[in-house]
Amino acid sequence: MAASIKSVEANALTVIRGGRVLFRDLSFRVEAGKALCVEGANGVGKTSLLRMLGGFLDPASGTIRIGDAEDAEERGKLVGWLGHHDAVKAQMSVRETLSFFARLYRGDGDVEAAMDAVGLTRLADLPGQYLSAGQKKRVALARLKLCGRPLWLMDEPLASLDAAGKTIAADLITAYCARGGIAVVATHELLGIACERLVL
Repeated sequence: MAASIKSVEANALTVIRGGRVLFRDLSFRVEAGKALCVEGANGVGKTSLLRMLGGFLDPASGTIRIGDAEDAEERGKLVGWLGHHDAVKAQMSVRETLSFFARLYRGDGDVEAAMDAVGLTRLADLPGQYLSAGQKKRVALARLKLCGRPLWLMDEPLASLDAAGKTIAADLITAYCARGGIAVVATHELLGIACERLVL
Protein backbone atom coordinates (compact mmCIF):
# COMPACT_ATOMS: atom_id res chain seq x y z
CA MET A 1 0.00 0.00 0.00
CA ALA A 2 1.19 3.50 -0.83
CA ALA A 3 0.10 4.87 2.54
CA SER A 4 -0.89 3.56 5.93
CA ILE A 5 -3.26 4.76 8.62
CA LYS A 6 -3.60 3.77 12.26
CA SER A 7 -7.37 3.77 12.50
CA VAL A 8 -10.78 4.84 11.25
CA GLU A 9 -12.91 6.56 13.85
CA ALA A 10 -16.51 7.80 13.84
CA ASN A 11 -18.00 9.79 16.70
CA ALA A 12 -21.68 10.48 17.36
CA LEU A 13 -22.76 10.19 13.72
CA THR A 14 -26.33 10.99 12.76
CA VAL A 15 -27.62 10.35 9.25
CA ILE A 16 -30.83 11.77 7.82
CA ARG A 17 -31.94 10.71 4.33
CA GLY A 18 -35.17 11.88 2.74
CA GLY A 19 -36.20 13.53 5.99
CA ARG A 20 -35.86 10.25 7.89
CA VAL A 21 -33.29 9.53 10.60
CA LEU A 22 -31.47 6.32 9.66
CA PHE A 23 -29.29 6.26 12.76
CA ARG A 24 -28.03 8.67 15.40
CA ASP A 25 -25.12 8.92 17.85
CA LEU A 26 -23.21 6.10 16.14
CA SER A 27 -19.58 5.74 17.25
CA PHE A 28 -16.94 3.15 16.44
CA ARG A 29 -13.23 2.72 15.86
CA VAL A 30 -11.41 0.26 13.59
CA GLU A 31 -7.68 -0.27 13.99
CA ALA A 32 -5.16 -0.97 11.22
CA GLY A 33 -5.12 -4.62 10.22
CA LYS A 34 -8.80 -5.14 11.04
CA ALA A 35 -12.03 -5.61 9.09
CA LEU A 36 -15.38 -4.23 10.25
CA CYS A 37 -18.54 -5.89 8.94
CA VAL A 38 -21.52 -3.52 8.91
CA GLU A 39 -24.74 -5.50 9.10
CA GLY A 40 -28.45 -4.74 9.19
CA ALA A 41 -31.68 -4.87 7.25
CA ASN A 42 -32.25 -3.09 3.95
CA GLY A 43 -32.58 0.66 4.33
CA VAL A 44 -30.95 1.02 7.76
CA GLY A 45 -28.08 3.11 6.41
CA LYS A 46 -25.21 0.72 5.63
CA THR A 47 -24.44 2.28 2.25
CA SER A 48 -24.94 5.78 3.66
CA LEU A 49 -22.38 5.01 6.36
CA LEU A 50 -19.83 3.87 3.78
CA ARG A 51 -20.50 6.96 1.69
CA MET A 52 -19.94 9.17 4.74
CA LEU A 53 -16.65 7.48 5.56
CA GLY A 54 -15.50 8.00 1.97
CA GLY A 55 -16.44 11.68 1.98
CA PHE A 56 -19.28 11.34 -0.54
CA LEU A 57 -22.01 12.22 1.97
CA ASP A 58 -22.02 14.55 4.97
CA PRO A 59 -23.46 13.39 8.29
CA ALA A 60 -26.16 15.50 9.89
CA SER A 61 -23.93 15.56 12.96
CA GLY A 62 -20.79 13.89 14.26
CA THR A 63 -17.20 13.55 13.07
CA ILE A 64 -15.15 11.09 11.04
CA ARG A 65 -11.39 10.66 11.10
CA ILE A 66 -9.38 8.39 8.79
CA GLY A 67 -5.84 8.43 10.08
CA ASP A 68 -5.15 12.14 10.51
CA ALA A 69 -7.70 13.21 7.88
CA GLU A 70 -11.03 14.70 8.96
CA ASP A 71 -11.89 16.75 5.86
CA ALA A 72 -14.08 14.84 3.38
CA GLU A 73 -11.80 15.54 0.43
CA GLU A 74 -8.71 14.40 2.32
CA ARG A 75 -10.49 11.26 3.51
CA GLY A 76 -11.45 10.45 -0.06
CA LYS A 77 -7.78 10.25 -1.05
CA LEU A 78 -7.29 7.38 1.40
CA VAL A 79 -10.21 5.26 0.20
CA GLY A 80 -10.57 2.41 -2.24
CA TRP A 81 -14.27 2.05 -3.11
CA LEU A 82 -16.27 -0.98 -4.20
CA GLY A 83 -19.94 -0.06 -4.62
CA HIS A 84 -22.99 -1.35 -6.45
CA HIS A 85 -21.83 0.01 -9.82
CA ASP A 86 -19.09 -2.11 -11.37
CA ALA A 87 -17.22 0.67 -13.26
CA VAL A 88 -16.66 -1.69 -16.20
CA LYS A 89 -16.92 0.04 -19.57
CA ALA A 90 -18.57 -2.17 -22.20
CA GLN A 91 -16.00 -1.53 -24.94
CA MET A 92 -12.87 -1.91 -22.81
CA SER A 93 -11.25 -5.25 -22.11
CA VAL A 94 -10.59 -6.46 -18.58
CA ARG A 95 -6.90 -5.62 -18.97
CA GLU A 96 -7.64 -2.16 -20.37
CA THR A 97 -10.08 -1.41 -17.57
CA LEU A 98 -7.66 -2.43 -14.84
CA SER A 99 -4.74 -0.63 -16.52
CA PHE A 100 -6.82 2.55 -16.60
CA PHE A 101 -7.62 2.34 -12.90
CA ALA A 102 -4.05 1.46 -11.98
CA ARG A 103 -2.93 4.69 -13.66
CA LEU A 104 -5.80 6.68 -12.16
CA TYR A 105 -5.04 5.55 -8.62
CA ARG A 106 -1.28 5.67 -9.19
CA GLY A 107 -1.25 2.39 -7.33
CA ASP A 108 1.78 0.16 -7.04
CA GLY A 109 -0.01 -3.01 -8.14
CA ASP A 110 0.62 -5.32 -11.06
CA VAL A 111 -2.37 -5.60 -13.43
CA GLU A 112 -1.48 -9.12 -14.54
CA ALA A 113 -1.08 -10.29 -10.94
CA ALA A 114 -4.38 -8.64 -9.97
CA MET A 115 -6.22 -10.44 -12.79
CA ASP A 116 -4.64 -13.72 -11.74
CA ALA A 117 -5.62 -13.15 -8.10
CA VAL A 118 -9.31 -12.89 -9.00
CA GLY A 119 -9.34 -15.61 -11.67
CA LEU A 120 -9.64 -13.36 -14.73
CA THR A 121 -6.41 -14.07 -16.61
CA ARG A 122 -8.12 -16.10 -19.35
CA LEU A 123 -10.65 -13.27 -19.83
CA ALA A 124 -8.04 -10.48 -19.94
CA ASP A 125 -8.83 -9.42 -23.50
CA LEU A 126 -12.61 -9.86 -23.32
CA PRO A 127 -14.62 -6.61 -23.59
CA GLY A 128 -16.69 -5.72 -20.55
CA GLN A 129 -19.99 -6.12 -22.40
CA TYR A 130 -19.46 -9.91 -22.50
CA LEU A 131 -18.74 -10.34 -18.79
CA SER A 132 -21.28 -11.83 -16.42
CA ALA A 133 -22.30 -9.94 -13.28
CA GLY A 134 -19.99 -12.14 -11.23
CA GLN A 135 -17.07 -11.56 -13.59
CA LYS A 136 -17.64 -7.81 -13.40
CA LYS A 137 -17.54 -8.07 -9.61
CA ARG A 138 -14.20 -9.84 -9.92
CA VAL A 139 -12.96 -6.92 -12.04
CA ALA A 140 -14.08 -4.59 -9.26
CA LEU A 141 -12.16 -6.66 -6.71
CA ALA A 142 -9.04 -6.53 -8.87
CA ARG A 143 -9.47 -2.77 -9.23
CA LEU A 144 -9.60 -2.46 -5.45
CA LYS A 145 -6.45 -4.55 -5.12
CA LEU A 146 -4.65 -2.15 -7.46
CA CYS A 147 -5.74 1.10 -5.82
CA GLY A 148 -2.97 1.30 -3.21
CA ARG A 149 -5.25 2.97 -0.66
CA PRO A 150 -5.13 2.17 3.09
CA LEU A 151 -8.92 1.89 3.56
CA TRP A 152 -11.26 -0.31 1.56
CA LEU A 153 -14.96 0.55 1.68
CA MET A 154 -16.93 -2.37 0.26
CA ASP A 155 -20.68 -2.39 -0.31
CA GLU A 156 -22.00 -5.96 -0.69
CA PRO A 157 -18.76 -7.35 -2.15
CA LEU A 158 -20.13 -10.90 -2.33
CA ALA A 159 -23.18 -10.02 -4.43
CA SER A 160 -23.25 -11.86 -7.80
CA LEU A 161 -20.23 -14.00 -6.91
CA ASP A 162 -20.24 -17.79 -7.05
CA ALA A 163 -18.69 -19.87 -4.26
CA ALA A 164 -15.19 -19.60 -5.71
CA GLY A 165 -15.57 -15.85 -6.13
CA LYS A 166 -16.69 -15.44 -2.53
CA THR A 167 -13.60 -17.30 -1.37
CA ILE A 168 -11.44 -15.02 -3.51
CA ALA A 169 -13.08 -11.92 -2.00
CA ALA A 170 -12.58 -13.22 1.54
CA ASP A 171 -8.96 -14.08 0.83
CA LEU A 172 -8.27 -10.64 -0.65
CA ILE A 173 -9.72 -8.87 2.40
CA THR A 174 -7.77 -11.12 4.77
CA ALA A 175 -4.49 -10.53 2.93
CA TYR A 176 -5.13 -6.78 2.74
CA CYS A 177 -5.73 -6.53 6.49
CA ALA A 178 -2.68 -8.69 7.17
CA ARG A 179 -0.62 -6.00 5.40
CA GLY A 180 -2.06 -3.33 7.72
CA GLY A 181 -5.05 -2.22 5.66
CA ILE A 182 -8.51 -1.53 7.06
CA ALA A 183 -11.67 -2.86 5.42
CA VAL A 184 -15.19 -1.66 6.25
CA VAL A 185 -17.65 -4.01 4.59
CA ALA A 186 -21.43 -3.64 4.35
CA THR A 187 -22.84 -7.11 3.88
CA HIS A 188 -25.87 -9.34 4.23
CA GLU A 189 -23.73 -12.47 4.04
CA LEU A 190 -21.09 -13.92 6.33
CA LEU A 191 -17.69 -13.12 4.87
CA GLY A 192 -16.02 -16.12 6.39
CA ILE A 193 -13.18 -14.04 7.84
CA ALA A 194 -12.23 -12.72 11.24
CA CYS A 195 -13.93 -9.35 11.62
CA GLU A 196 -15.47 -6.97 14.09
CA ARG A 197 -19.22 -6.48 13.71
CA LEU A 198 -21.37 -3.35 13.68
CA VAL A 199 -25.11 -3.97 13.52
CA LEU A 200 -27.23 -0.99 12.50
